[in-house]
Amino acid sequence: MSEWKKVKIGDFLTESKIIAEESDAAHRITVRLNCKGVEQRSLKAEKEGATKYYTRKAGQFIYGKQNIHKGAFGIIPQELNGFTSSADLPAFDVDLSKCIPEWICICLQKDEYYKSLQKNVKGVGSQRLAVNVFLDSEIPLPSIEIQKEVIKKIKLQLQKTEQLSIEIESQKNYIKQLRQNILQEAIEGKLTADWRKQNPVQKGNPDYDTEALFEQIQKERNSEKKHKGLSPITDEEKPFEIPKGWKWVRLGEIINLLSGRDFEPSEYNDKQEGTPYITGASNFGENGIIINRWTETPKCIAKFGDLLLVCKGSGYGTLAYADFKEAHIARQVMSITTVSELISLKYIEFILRANFQYLKSQGKGLIPGIDRETVLNICAGFPPLLEQEEIVISVEKHLQTVSDIESQITEREQLAKQLMQSILKDAFEES
Repeated sequence: MSEWKKVKIGDFLTESKIIAEESDAAHRITVRLNCKGVEQRSLKAEKEGATKYYTRKAGQFIYGKQNIHKGAFGIIPQELNGFTSSADLPAFDVDLSKCIPEWICICLQKDEYYKSLQKNVKGVGSQRLAVNVFLDSEIPLPSIEIQKEVIKKIKLQLQKTEQLSIEIESQKNYIKQLRQNILQEAIEGKLTADWRKQNPVQKGNPDYDTEALFEQIQKERNSEKKHKGLSPITDEEKPFEIPKGWKWVRLGEIINLLSGRDFEPSEYNDKQEGTPYITGASNFGENGIIINRWTETPKCIAKFGDLLLVCKGSGYGTLAYADFKEAHIARQVMSITTVSELISLKYIEFILRANFQYLKSQGKGLIPGIDRETVLNICAGFPPLLEQEEIVISVEKHLQTVSDIESQITEREQLAKQLMQSILKDAFEES
């Protein structure tokens, strides 16, 4: 291996730019993350517009400009021959006299080389790895005979790990569905059925009777702040039966929803001067809200503890609680609060998470998003105050159990990755 010469990828790859005469949504491809290859794009993800599409061919190498550092690359399979993708998924013809297509994927995976490409991405908002930069990257390139030998060894070894990968993927899908089921059972009142047996409805007591709670909330609200245009809920709109003591409401009756506004570059700065400016999903990190812009003329202000919803663009549907004193939010973000302290904001979060697929399906326009009016018109079962608190306790307990299981799956996934790297290393060293 030490004698293998490193060669620029551009020496054996040529970008394919065959413009598609037609490109219907049913014949488009996408590249999965985590080195999972290429597949047909989901129809639900498509938004028609003026995007230019290109015809792709089986055997071409393809990568995602935005996500190659997350393992978004692969070889187009025969069954997707003739499908299309946008310029954000560039495809390349491979000079087969120099390189076997699978060799590129192997080299990118070895020692997770693809992750190092992140340092080369460019862009202010949505960052991308340009084609010319990718083609300037280098990988080892032995003779075709050695490439065949290494690939053969790797494929033989990977047969032993394939079942493990399938099991892990199945478990991850199960966890995702389990989370959704917990949230759905929460907003339907199923998680607190035993609690209600021990705490029956007490007419007129807002702790145990939603009608009394709702009446008290309405008295608290300033009539000018009531959202106008919310129609009565019809029986056809009710997606399930709610328990005795609950009430059907539209979300707009129990929340305040602040939509954001974008600023021109001249209206914000990166010098920590003024109020933080939250622009979208890129500000939502694992350890809290990441602030990298500020403005001295804030207008749409979210405050500490507000529930923030990314409603447009990349990462839409992301939810997080504001952990700053106050910040201006861009139009890609909504800030949600309850109209009364007698309503649990955490319960509102559960409603939104349980309804995410519905919200997603109602998105309008070329940019994927969640519409303000759709959020306000969600039909939700509204429980009395003490049951809201019990639901929060129950959901968090169940989700913690799910997170524990998820940690175990993550450990297995890491072991699988280590095994994969060991197989790649051995195959390289033995050749």
